[in-house]
Amino acid sequence: MHPLPSNCPLCGGEITVTRIYCRDCDSTIEGRFSAGVFSQLKPEQLAFVETFIRCEGKITRMEAELGLSYPTIRNRLHEVIRALGYEPGEGEAAGMSESERRKILESLEKGEISYDEAMRMLEEGDN
Repeated sequence: MHPLPSNCPLCGGEITVTRIYCRDCDSTIEGRFSAGVFSQLKPEQLAFVETFIRCEGKITRMEAELGLSYPTIRNRLHEVIRALGYEPGEGEAAGMSESERRKILESLEKGEISYDEAMRMLEEGDN
């Protein structure tokens, strides 16, 4: 089965699904159906989202699985967020920057600070 295209291959316009079919009961339903927000994503963006979910949203796990750097993964995540019609970081309180957060996590990983100390620093940075 082919994936549902999000845009018309002839003119680039938005696709509207007008007919669905069930092979099990041989039923056809006609109407105007929305394919959902994720249909707007390119195949590689959808694969990224699938990996993100499989890694439980943990960017460090994605780094290992995809063999990409933290900034590259953040950039791809921001591309997906924009493709879904949102702006990354919109509505967030001005807390700790990603580079500050990353430095704390790297210090924890190197054993320079304890877990409790890292958690305290991260929580203070978010306030």
